[in-house]
Amino acid sequence: MDILLVDDEELSRNAIKDFITEQLGHSVFDYTNGVEAYNAWKDKHFKVIISDIKMPLMDGNKLLEMIKKEPEGKNTDMILMTGYADVNSAVQALRNGAWDYLQKPVDIEELASILDKIEEHQTLLSENHQLKNEFTQSLDNATEDIRKKLSYFQTAYSNVTGIGNVGIFSETMLSIMSVCDKLHEDRSIPVLIEGETGTGKEIIARKVHFGKNDSPLPFVTINCAAISPSLFESELFGYEEGAFTGAKKRGNIGKMEMAQQGTLFLDEIGEMPLDLQPKLLRAIQQQEIYRVGSSRKIKLDVRFVCATNRTLLEQVQAGKFRADLYYRLNVAKIFIPPLKDRKAEIYPLSQMFLHQFAESKQKKFRIISNEARKLLENYEWPGNIRELQNTIERVVLLYDDIELKAKHLQFLENDLYYTIDEQNVLTPGKIIIPEEPFDLDSLEKEIVQKTLAKFNGNKSKTAEFLNLTRSALRSRM
Repeated sequence: MDILLVDDEELSRNAIKDFITEQLGHSVFDYTNGVEAYNAWKDKHFKVIISDIKMPLMDGNKLLEMIKKEPEGKNTDMILMTGYADVNSAVQALRNGAWDYLQKPVDIEELASILDKIEEHQTLLSENHQLKNEFTQSLDNATEDIRKKLSYFQTAYSNVTGIGNVGIFSETMLSIMSVCDKLHEDRSIPVLIEGETGTGKEIIARKVHFGKNDSPLPFVTINCAAISPSLFESELFGYEEGAFTGAKKRGNIGKMEMAQQGTLFLDEIGEMPLDLQPKLLRAIQQQEIYRVGSSRKIKLDVRFVCATNRTLLEQVQAGKFRADLYYRLNVAKIFIPPLKDRKAEIYPLSQMFLHQFAESKQKKFRIISNEARKLLENYEWPGNIRELQNTIERVVLLYDDIELKAKHLQFLENDLYYTIDEQNVLTPGKIIIPEEPFDLDSLEKEIVQKTLAKFNGNKSKTAEFLNLTRSALRSRM
C-alpha cells in the first residue's frame, strides 16, 4: 500500500516512515508541508494519507478539506496527528472526513492497528468497484428476467455506500431499508436493532447513519462485549490526565466525543456493565457527559444506535439490564429476522458472495448448480449471513471450478470440521476429525476470520483473544 506522509518535524517523520516501511511493509512518500503533499496527491491520488495538523504553508485540516473537495478524494482515507492536546481539532478533523486522529508522540501499535483497518477498507472499496463493473456489464447482456435479479445486486451496493455486503433480495429487507431511511432524518431518536448473530445489525446501523447518500459525519462503533468492565467508562466517556494509573498524558477523548454530530453505534448493548447504564441513560437524555477525572461538562450532538443479539426485555425481566435504559433505547426498534426465515434471499446472496470471492481470489467460479442451491436453501444457517459468507469463501479457497457443486458443500451435511457449544465457543474434547483428509490451513483461516468478525475487524484484540502475536496473526490470514 502506498502511503503519503506529511510532517514538518524531521525526527517524527523519519521514525514513522521507518516503522511503516520496515515493520508493516508499506511504501511511504514523505513531504514536509501541506502544499507539497497536496501537489503529490494530485499527481498520484494516494488512497492513504498520514498528516500532521500544525504545519507551515498549509495545515493538516486544510489539506484534508482540499482533498475531500476533489472527486478522487472521496475514497481517500486520512489520519491526522498533532502534538497539541486540542479536542476541537480532533473533532473538526473527524467532521471533515478524517479516518482517525492520533496525538503525538504517536503510539506505533495504535498506528499499525488503524492502518490495518484502512487497508481492509481500501481492499473492500476496490472489490466493490470491480463487482459493480461486473454487474453493470452483465446487465447489458442479460434478459429481462436476469436483469431484474442482477439489479438486486446493484441495489445492495448503491443503497448503502461503503458499508460492505448487504443483499436486498426480499420485501422484508426492502421494508427494513425503508425504515432506516426514515429514521435517518431524525437524529434525536435512539434506534435499537435486534437480531441473531450474523444477520447484519451493523450494516443496518450504518444505513440509519448514512441514509440514501454518503455522509462525511463520523460513524463511531464500540463493541460492548469486547471491552473489559474496568476500561469501559474511559473508552466511552474519555478521561483527563492523571485520572487513573496508566492514563495518557493530556488525557484522551472518548467514543462519544469522537461521534460528535454523527452516530455512536453501541454493538451488543446487552453486555454493558450495569453500573455504567445510568451514565449512558443520562448521556442520551441530557446530551452531555463528563470525562473520567473531570468536572467539566461536555455537550453532545450524537445519534445513538444500539444493537443486540439478545431480547433486551428478557434481560430486563432477569435483572441484567435496566428497565429505564431499555425503554429509552426502545423508541425505534428494528428487528432483523434470521436467514432461515428469509430463504428466498439465500440463493442471490450466495451468488453475490461467490462473485465477490472468485474475483478477489482469482478463481473461476461463476454459477451455482441446482443441487448446490437446494442444499444451501435447505440448510438452517445458525450463523446467518455471516456463516453463509464464510461458507462460500471456504469453498472458493478450497476449490477452483466454474460451477459451485453440491460436493463442494459436503461439510454442511456432515459437520466434519468441528462442533460448537451453546455459547458458540470451540469446546476441547468435542472436535470431530473427519474420515477423509481435510485442509487444516483453511480451517485455521476460518477460525481467525470468525474471531476477527467477533471483534469487528480489530486485529489487536483478535490476536490477544487467540493468544497470538500480531505478526503470527497476519501469517494466518
